[in-house]
Parts: sequence; C-alpha cells; structure tokens
Amino acid sequence: MKAVETHSQTDAVKLGARSRVRRTLSLIIPMHNEAPVLASLFERLDAVISELGVAAEIICIDDGSRDGTLELLRARALADPRIRVIALSRNFGKEAALTAGIDVATGDMVVPIDADLQDPPELIGEFVGLWEQGYDVVYGVRADRRSDTWLKQMTAGVFYGVFNSMSASPIPPSTGDFRLMDRQVVEALKRLPERNRFMKGLFAWVGFRQVGVAYTRPARVAGETSWRYFQLWRFALDGITSFSTAPLRVWTIVGLAAAAVAMTAALALIIRVLVVGRDVPGYASLMVVVLFGFAVQMIAFGILGEYIGRLYEEVKGRPLYLVRERVGFET
Repeated sequence: MKAVETHSQTDAVKLGARSRVRRTLSLIIPMHNEAPVLASLFERLDAVISELGVAAEIICIDDGSRDGTLELLRARALADPRIRVIALSRNFGKEAALTAGIDVATGDMVVPIDADLQDPPELIGEFVGLWEQGYDVVYGVRADRRSDTWLKQMTAGVFYGVFNSMSASPIPPSTGDFRLMDRQVVEALKRLPERNRFMKGLFAWVGFRQVGVAYTRPARVAGETSWRYFQLWRFALDGITSFSTAPLRVWTIVGLAAAAVAMTAALALIIRVLVVGRDVPGYASLMVVVLFGFAVQMIAFGILGEYIGRLYEEVKGRPLYLVRERVGFET
C-alpha cells in the first residue's frame, strides 16, 4: 500500500535528522477477543520488522479476552523473545490497555497499532522514515473510510468537528491511535496522571513536531469489532468533557438567553393587559413553557453531573488497570 503524505516535503528540512541504526522499535497492540486475526497479524509484523532492520519488541496487552487470545499469545511469546504479553485482570477498555503498553515500552520509537489490521503495518516503514527526518510524532490519517458504515463515518465527522471547536488542543480529523512516537513524547505521556483517559486528545495535547500520513483504511481481516454505538457515544462524551469546559460555559449563555426571552415575554404581557385589559393565559402555552424550562434544566444538570462524575473518579485515585500476568518480561 502506498500512502499519501499530508505534509509538505519542505517542512521536513532542517528538523534534525535521526538514524534508525542501533535504535529500537516498540509495537503496542491492545487486544480483546482477537484470536482469529493473530496469525495474519504476526506474519505481517514479521515482514515489516525484517524490512526495517531494527531491534523490536511486540507488546501485546490482553484486555480480558474470552476467546483464547491469551493462550495463543502465551504460546507465541514462548517461541519468540520479541513478544511480550501483559494480561489485565479484566476488561478495562482500550484506553487503559494502551496506557499499560506505553508504561512498559522501552523503544526509541513507539507505535500503537490495532490488532484487526485496519491499521496497515506496512505503513510503519514510512513512519520511521519521517521520524528519521526529525518529526516526533507521525500519525496515520484515514483518508478513505469506505470500510466503515455510513453512520460511523457521519458520527465520526460530527465528533471531530464538535471536539475541535471546543478544545484548545484540536485533533487532526480522521486520525486514530495508529502513530509513531519518539521516546521523549512517550515520556511526556507517562507524566499525565488522569484516569479518564482519551488518548487521541492526549496525543494532541503533548504537542511536539507532528505530521500526518494519509492511507486507505481496509476492512477487518477477521472477527468482529468489540465497539458498539453506545460505547462510542460514551467515548466521545469522555473525550469532550476531558478536554473542554465549553459544555459548562454554554449553559451560562443559554440561561442568559432564556432570561432575556422571559423578560421580553413578561413585558409584552404587561403592555397587552394595559392596552386591551386582563387576559387569561391558555393552559397549552403554559405547559409548553413549563416543560421546556424543565427540559433545559435537566440537560444542564446532566452535563454538570458528567463533570462531577469525572471529578469523583479522579479523587478516588484507583489504578488505571490491574495486571494479572506478564509473559516475556523476564528475559
């Protein structure tokens, strides 16, 4: 697959050249029920690593799989010293699994990648080439998402638009977790302690010199996605509330606007009574006003509750994840 670079070649001049010689690559692969794709995944990773000619470690995080993924990973780790396995005590979610991999990765270059092969491993070579030119983060841009449903494409576009309009650290549209990060970027990420983690936002927040590479996103090789639309909704809500207080501030504007409308309506009623006499208000109009005001209050309380809930989670200070088993870290 040939990717289309989204950066200007002149931007790479004088960034500070690097060399991959005697450098190491860490691949971080969160997994949840990915047994059907493991054979294809490791076959393609082997080919990519051989072509790059660098020392590599493959860190697989089993996030509470129930389909034999962990057993297959154990067997591969025993046969291949590059493979390291972290088995979490239960399903903590992809963000926690990705954090677990970042915490133990030791490479000079660190690449999070999905196990389903919708992130093409062959693109890593181009990532490394741009890293050698001096970029600290090289991220994949999903230029063609025809493998996704129309609804998912539409909701993703809406999310990126809403998030970037509210956040001081915008996310490049159509990007995921697939990227290459320099060691200093990884160390910066490890300093961020929040428990409600939205990794795409954290990747953007840390900054550094970043560049995108566009690619066509293929369909899954095998198996089914673990994501459901309700989970995606929660994920989007977590992202917005983690990086912006705009949903709170907007209700100040809504309240002022509602107060202005109420004062205008009150003034109009007073004038009408003075001009044409007493008027008996209708039941329907009264109920509409009452129900509308109640709905606005409930929405405001809900948004306020989202922020209070996240504050509650942070105050408890529970660990992001718990590890049940490690394989391959003794060597």
